[in-house]
Amino acid sequence: MTRAPAALLRSALFVPAAHARALEKSASLAVDALIFDLEDSAAEGEKGEARERLRGHLASRGRQTAGGPLRVVRINPLDTPAGTEDLLMACAVRADAILLPKVEGPEALEQADIALQHCDAPPTLALWAMVETPMGVLKAGAIAGAALSRPLGALVVGPNDLVSAAGLLLSPGRPELMPWIGPILVAGHAHRVPVLDGVYNDFADLDGFSAECSAGRRLGFCGKTLIHPSQIGPADAAFGPTPDEIAAAEAIVAAFAEPAHRGRGVIRLDGRMVERLHLLQAEALLARVAAIRTRKGPTR
Repeated sequence: MTRAPAALLRSALFVPAAHARALEKSASLAVDALIFDLEDSAAEGEKGEARERLRGHLASRGRQTAGGPLRVVRINPLDTPAGTEDLLMACAVRADAILLPKVEGPEALEQADIALQHCDAPPTLALWAMVETPMGVLKAGAIAGAALSRPLGALVVGPNDLVSAAGLLLSPGRPELMPWIGPILVAGHAHRVPVLDGVYNDFADLDGFSAECSAGRRLGFCGKTLIHPSQIGPADAAFGPTPDEIAAAEAIVAAFAEPAHRGRGVIRLDGRMVERLHLLQAEALLARVAAIRTRKGPTR
């Protein structure tokens, strides 16, 4: 499998392609990724119109600008006529990624990969996978390790479908969903594929949303999918490094750079032992900070 390049995925907003106003508004949003949805948000009779509206929208804006959001297209299942047309459109307008719904094994990703090769898609056009069924959870490891010619850019948890399929009754903090989320996170980290937490349905409840984002970061998610622009700021804040984390990373990098510490595997810093593993983590965090600052100005 081709590894996905490091990318900011703190916030990934679903944009219904069937809604012209939502498409237009998305062009002005400062978000890490825009997921233009041709599946759930478009009724059966409006899928063709939504596809052509999205084609015009993306074609009129050209390729992603430096520091701008990733342009991801969630297509319909490839075993439907709409899914095939969606994939061809996304390829033609040079989207950054294609999100496949309800992936239940590596075969769906491999099929999409072959189709993209046949339509001369650039190798940088990534595939993303929605994991939102019990079978998808069961095969999360195989999905994350799929043998592809292009990056697998992300695994995306679909909590609403999982809750429905498993008959879950969620309580605050969604502990009932954790056994379903865990295998997806383990698979993503094992294969170094970013994992995005699923949507929070009550977009008016920003306190609850922020709490779920904070919990998601502690679990190991890289970011969260969103359903409303008001959720962008809280998601970016929760999944972005804090000032204390930045200061700690800078201290570790500076300490290992001291002449007395160069080449050492373990050093003492502020009363604790710090290994080169922590140096690598600190360098990755500071690279993330630099990417955030390039995109949106100084980190808050």
